[in-house]
Amino acid sequence: MKKLRLLVQPLLAFAFVFFYSGVKAQDNTEWPKVITANDGSIIKVYQPEPESLSGDILKFRAVVSVQNSERGDPVFGTFWSVATLSTDRDTRLVHLVYTRVPNLKLSSDSDVNHIAYLKTTLETQLPQAGITLPMDQLLTQLDNNIEQHKLAQNFDNNPPHIIYANRPSILVLIDGEPKMKKNPNWGLDAVVNTPYTIVRNTDGQFYLYGAKHWYRAPSATGPFSPANNPPANLSKIASDVDAANDAQAGYSSNAEKSDDNVYTGYSDIIVSTQPAELIQTNGQANMVPIDNTALLYAANSSNDIFLDTNTQQYYILISGRWYTSNNLNGNWQNIEANNIPKDFTKISEGSPKDNVLASVPGTYAAKEAIMDAQIPQTAKVDRNKAAADVTYDGDPQFKPIEGTHMQYAVNTASSVVHYGNQYYTVESGVWFIAPSPNGPWSVATERPAEIDIIPPSYPVYNLKYVYIYDVTPDWVYIGYTPGYLNTFVYGPTVVYGTGYYYRPWWGNYYYPRPYTWGFNMMYNPWYGWGMGFNYSFGWFNIGFGTSIWNGWAGGWWGPRIYHPPYCWSPRNYGFYGRNVGGFARRPVIINNNRFVTNNIYNYRHDVITNNRMVYNIRNVNIRNDRYNNNINNIHNNNFGNDRNIRGEYVQPNLPNNVARQNVILSGRQGNVYRNQLGRWEQRTPQRQWAPVNNNHQEIIWNLDRQQAMQQRGQTRFQNFQMNRPALVQRSSPAPYRGGGGNNNRGDRGEH
Repeated sequence: MKKLRLLVQPLLAFAFVFFYSGVKAQDNTEWPKVITANDGSIIKVYQPEPESLSGDILKFRAVVSVQNSERGDPVFGTFWSVATLSTDRDTRLVHLVYTRVPNLKLSSDSDVNHIAYLKTTLETQLPQAGITLPMDQLLTQLDNNIEQHKLAQNFDNNPPHIIYANRPSILVLIDGEPKMKKNPNWGLDAVVNTPYTIVRNTDGQFYLYGAKHWYRAPSATGPFSPANNPPANLSKIASDVDAANDAQAGYSSNAEKSDDNVYTGYSDIIVSTQPAELIQTNGQANMVPIDNTALLYAANSSNDIFLDTNTQQYYILISGRWYTSNNLNGNWQNIEANNIPKDFTKISEGSPKDNVLASVPGTYAAKEAIMDAQIPQTAKVDRNKAAADVTYDGDPQFKPIEGTHMQYAVNTASSVVHYGNQYYTVESGVWFIAPSPNGPWSVATERPAEIDIIPPSYPVYNLKYVYIYDVTPDWVYIGYTPGYLNTFVYGPTVVYGTGYYYRPWWGNYYYPRPYTWGFNMMYNPWYGWGMGFNYSFGWFNIGFGTSIWNGWAGGWWGPRIYHPPYCWSPRNYGFYGRNVGGFARRPVIINNNRFVTNNIYNYRHDVITNNRMVYNIRNVNIRNDRYNNNINNIHNNNFGNDRNIRGEYVQPNLPNNVARQNVILSGRQGNVYRNQLGRWEQRTPQRQWAPVNNNHQEIIWNLDRQQAMQQRGQTRFQNFQMNRPALVQRSSPAPYRGGGGNNNRGDRGEH
């Protein structure tokens, strides 16, 4: 338990009380905020400038002005704050729940009592102001600090079987040799260890359904060819699959689906029973130059395929990892991200291939992706009502986890670990504890002490990214970072999956484990990883084999209820520039008429997230040890110190066209600056603005950079709003009712 306290103590020991409201929290992102103090003073708080983020604790500074009618002109200054956040990754908004103000500096006011009064006023009224920060502005301004125990290490980056095709093709993965089970609704045997629809018909032939087409083969592994006149008894299967996929993707009309411009003709079918990845071009690779680089890219491909003309080496990016070969059909080898050609850093934002910048070390996109991977989705769970549902295929069976004193269950679709005399499981992002593997399960108030040292070679590795922040008698405050959904910080970039192949469970039932390869995973700056656009046209079998279609069960991509979004057509490019593309509609499920999206907490009725809560600040119950721990270390974290003054000026690589306009910022030493029509000025103790001397070029550069990052964050947030999908209402997932296939207790595939 001592190790647990050392690892998570900064995240524990603070209770903040929410109360439920049917009114959604509002987007309140305009600055400055105006606060009226009890003495009549008008306090203006300007946009916060973040300095560090750990879990749900944000440290920031902000410019403040105080105007008292008796004093005339306002007094400017800077305050430093330690704040608790509630985050909503669906809307990409961060809400300020509680704040402490340990330090405040005014340019012309040293009255200790007055400063103490202002600090108390800010602490009391800032949360009540309903302050909301766009998550993308946090990403662009935060320093790239990562807690060491969150860093991913020892992944398996060896390439899977990489297949190249120059015709429209689909890779169909089967998890090992095909396993068949009778589907009572369809009256046919179906392959259950795959997310694709493969059935054996009464004529002994195997049929694969996807993208509105049937394919026929003599065996489940092929070779498949188009079935132009499929047997009539297959029409019910096609109707079921189409309806489930349309609802899951959020389509509301046929016209809407046609806008995706996805290839809807017949494709070549490539079946693999081992981890594999397909790269393809439409005809011979059409290699097009990338401006200001020696790189070419395949313009007729949805994959990230490049050729370095200096070395005549090809490079591909799959699941966030780089591989190189001397030809497209060659022997691909992993190359560390730090070792790819430097010309990748010269790819401009807004260009057709700027989507790879998140995987290019040193770019703004890579830094922002790393920071995004550390921001949790937060919530609170009702510890008196919440329960877990864990079932096993027979008696519970456990295997040891190397390097720990823990064991994990192998014959269940749930993630269950045994530590000490207790059993733990995570269900939909909530920790539960029980005295036996069969329960009874109750909400956990602590995680297993050794959870952070689980090696990535085990399928329960993602549990380390689900956190417990605090506890009250009625609620447990929780959160998960994208690592729970298979997004990891690995070295200088983010990657998808651990690279390991996890053997599934086969007994009376089939339980899949998370995959890294095979689905053309691509990174998007707002939604994370999504599957290749060609899969969005009905290739997966949602809710396979049940009498009613009860939502995606999953298991191939992390939590069993999780389904990554689909990509748009690659023609809609420009993730980081003005011509923004993005992902197609995210999986949308409506619970009790509440619109929810890809936040997996919304799959639970006993969890409250901040898209349906408001804050009762006056009833906050503060545990001082949490905040004392942060405040005592405030100077060690460079609050009030300008870390950028190094005595040597280095011209930065700033974004192009940094607009200089009227803006007010603070330096890390607390000095207040404004950009008045392109010229930086500093507020003086005489309540005047004085030009910043041109001899202080590094100060000017730091201010330029702060302003540029604010503008970049605003652009990111605006781009997200432009690409944000419409929400589509539909019914709640139905409970599991037995039967075969992919249901919300795992895939029940007898063999």
